[in-house]
Amino acid sequence: MTTRGAAARGPEGGAAGAPQRWRVAVVEDDDDLAYTLVYNLKKDGRFEPERYAGGLIALDEMTLRPPDLVVLDLNLPDVDGLTICRELRKGEATRRIPIVMLTARAEERDKLLGFDLGADDYVTKPFSMKELLARLAAQLRRSGSPDASEDVYDDGRLRVDRARHLVEKEGRAVHLTKKEFDLLWLLIRSGGRVVSRETILSRLWDYAADVETRTVDVHVRSLRKKLGEGAVETVVGVGYRFPA
Repeated sequence: MTTRGAAARGPEGGAAGAPQRWRVAVVEDDDDLAYTLVYNLKKDGRFEPERYAGGLIALDEMTLRPPDLVVLDLNLPDVDGLTICRELRKGEATRRIPIVMLTARAEERDKLLGFDLGADDYVTKPFSMKELLARLAAQLRRSGSPDASEDVYDDGRLRVDRARHLVEKEGRAVHLTKKEFDLLWLLIRSGGRVVSRETILSRLWDYAADVETRTVDVHVRSLRKKLGEGAVETVVGVGYRFPA
């Protein structure tokens, strides 16, 4: 069994050279699909899947023993997957876990809602198993990348603590979704340089072709609403930047 933080060590980071597998919570009520997912995750060799048929028991277990990643179906028998996503993002121990939503809902409004609640990726059924595995590995690599160190930005008015996932404006706590936080941090670490929508999509969503560029605009508007209009500057025809 791995422990939380295995993603930071990578799949080969176990003791004495033993392969270290990523723990993946598969929250899916369809038995046939869940079997296929678990089978292919195990066969891949990099993952250690744990399947949950219901959202409530999955949430309880993940809170007590956070996995490295969550594959989350939206249509669950007891509680909507969006609610599970929202609750995971509230918890101190679970707020940074990558969440990949797996669903038959292909409408743009559903995707935007999922991203707004903190989903890291959105895969619609039917899907390619190879592509899904690639997406999961990409999310795990990013969550354990070196830039996940305990960095803090503080200009006297705005304080952003990346390790604790906390934001304060003039001493008052501001709640951001995971994607809003990641976007803010990306702009802060760009040192005043302009970041294009395409770059933001590729950095925060991996597969730019699957996400409309206006998704970035939606998140920027939300940041401005929570932090003030001057929090993010628009460079017309180019992208966005954090004011130096």
